[in-house]
Amino acid sequence: MAHPTKRLYLSRDDRMLAGVLGGVAEYSGLDPSLLRIGYVLVTFFSAGIPGVLLYLMVALIVPTAPETD
Repeated sequence: MAHPTKRLYLSRDDRMLAGVLGGVAEYSGLDPSLLRIGYVLVTFFSAGIPGVLLYLMVALIVPTAPETD
């Protein structure tokens, strides 16, 4: 019996900007607020540019979660 594949999507419900970190939190089962705080801190302390570019790339590449009824 095949198991459904777990997929990463941009979050439709838990988004601040594009839904990237909300989607990562849903995928990994982590608290989205803690994930956002950690991401901002890491981005800030790494000169900002790599974190911002990574966020933008993920926002453009990862599809938005399908609508559920």
